[in-house]
Amino acid sequence: MSEEIKKNNYSADSIQALEGMEHVRMRPSMYIGDVGVRGLHHLVYEVVDNSIDEAMGGHCDTIGVAINEDGSITVEDNGRGIPVDLHKKEGVSALEVVMTKIGAGGKFDKDSYKVSGGLHGVGVSVVNALSVHMKSTVFREGKIYEQEYERGKSLYPVKQIGETDKRGTRQTFYPDDTIFTQTTEFSYDTLSARMRELSFLNKGITITFTDKREVDEKGEFKSEVFHSDEGLKEYIRYLDGNREPIVSHVISMDNDKGEIPVEVALIYNTSYTENIFSYVNNINTHEGGTHLQGFRSGLTRTLKKYADASGLLDKLKFEIAGDDFREGLTAIISVKVSEPQFEGQTKTKLGNREVVSPVSQAVGEMLENYLEENPNDAKLIIQKVILAAQARHAAKKAREMVQRKTVMGGGGLPGKLSDCSEQDPARCEVYLVEGDSAGGTAKQGRDRNFQAILPLRGKILNVEKAMHHKVFENEEIRNIFTALGVTVGTAEDSKALNLEKLRYHKVIIMCDADVDGSHISTLILTFFFRFMKELIEEGHVYIAAPPLYLVKKGQKKEYAWNDVQRDQANERMGGSAAIQRYKGLGEMNAEQLWETTMDPNFRTLRQVNIDSLAEADQVFSMLMGDEVPPRREFIEKNAVYANIDA
Repeated sequence: MSEEIKKNNYSADSIQALEGMEHVRMRPSMYIGDVGVRGLHHLVYEVVDNSIDEAMGGHCDTIGVAINEDGSITVEDNGRGIPVDLHKKEGVSALEVVMTKIGAGGKFDKDSYKVSGGLHGVGVSVVNALSVHMKSTVFREGKIYEQEYERGKSLYPVKQIGETDKRGTRQTFYPDDTIFTQTTEFSYDTLSARMRELSFLNKGITITFTDKREVDEKGEFKSEVFHSDEGLKEYIRYLDGNREPIVSHVISMDNDKGEIPVEVALIYNTSYTENIFSYVNNINTHEGGTHLQGFRSGLTRTLKKYADASGLLDKLKFEIAGDDFREGLTAIISVKVSEPQFEGQTKTKLGNREVVSPVSQAVGEMLENYLEENPNDAKLIIQKVILAAQARHAAKKAREMVQRKTVMGGGGLPGKLSDCSEQDPARCEVYLVEGDSAGGTAKQGRDRNFQAILPLRGKILNVEKAMHHKVFENEEIRNIFTALGVTVGTAEDSKALNLEKLRYHKVIIMCDADVDGSHISTLILTFFFRFMKELIEEGHVYIAAPPLYLVKKGQKKEYAWNDVQRDQANERMGGSAAIQRYKGLGEMNAEQLWETTMDPNFRTLRQVNIDSLAEADQVFSMLMGDEVPPRREFIEKNAVYANIDA
């Protein structure tokens, strides 16, 4: 048969019938989202979710998570232990079925688990399939059982290896570097944030997280213990620790008696932002859904009824909108649903219609009781709502002014923008550059075909402390909106960003590699997080990495991005090289800036992403808020080189 005939002969033989685990290895992104950093950490979450499910069922109260010296992960709990007896249908141990079969496990048996976490329900078998090696140890009914696997396949039958008075399950796995080609190194901060989140969402559980790759001066491993007795109330206090509250207590309720358990906690503060975080079975539902709809409905209805009855709205000349009731609000909604239905682009939007009413009713009753028992707080909340409504009207006018000046609205580009000639946004990038001097160098060094330059004058407005109309009135922020071609506010959603109008698919923040430059980068990131979050979520925001040093001797030269690289370069040149420390981008000539920071073939760009919205909100409110001590503590802990004088 000729090659051409073979190519066009689409028959039964053309169909590959893959076994479950082979399909996971061939299409891992279908199961864990991607094979980058996020997918790698998702492996840990899947294993921990099994332990959390045991805890939610009342069978476990202690979970240990460790990054081992060799980079593997160990998760151990004191639950019932995975069953090891013979599985009648499969003819092997139930443990082997759970570890090597897709869709197997107790979560599909309603008698074993009423609700369970884990977004896709794929569980530990997918972790096994994507690991070069995995070991399961089960402590059950006085005995210890063990089985090991390579790339999802068992190496030997489940065997008893000893006796014990412990109970529970221990899982250790090594991610497969042929799958996770970008990295197999786990981030302590990413995993720590998730363990903290889980402890708040499941009060009473103790989660110990240890990093055995790092040892302190006492010879002890880096470790944290997470435990919460009050759950979401404590979570709210953690998230809002850097904001000034306007009410005396966290308003909360925990209703676990109905078919759909609902837990809610909220507080009002003096900020101008709305921060609502929603969870279903411990899954952070970034896109919201029916539980968020129920929360907003209950909140708006109850506060509107109280405000009307109070007479405080009598002098207001316009209607209060739903957004006004949520300005300065930090809230967390957590529901447990036996069979969640997820929708949305990233499958993190709850679609169960039966959730709306229970959540709305529970929130309404909670607020009614609080407002009645705390009249002074009630008055402060309504006054905050009125101020929000007045500011919204001012912001609407300011936003309309921005929209009139955008490219798509026919108002023309900002005068300082040096645009590129390419018309396809997917191939275009814009550099937000600190100051006219650096902007001038960048304009000379860029590739005009696809690189645009927008110089920013000094430090942009700190949006964390500004009312919304002040944000839209700020010239530098207006220039950013106009240059990007986007506007905030649609008929359907007053806070939505019209990303389809985005003129550049790479938005690159390029500031000096010093304290001022870092501050300006943080101000810009805060603005994006509060007003253009979709830009970050869609992967359009990057931070450029200009070098700190030029090491030169004769005709030889090397750039260095830290002190270690500087010293290594100096050593390679015999130890007597001339070292230039760049204080700012303006100290580089156009050629140097191009070859180190702007040339796509050699530059380093750090893509900005959000692992946890709640954690990001807490960090931005702390860095850009009024409280100095937590900011100082954060900088001292996280900065490699920091000269702190304020």
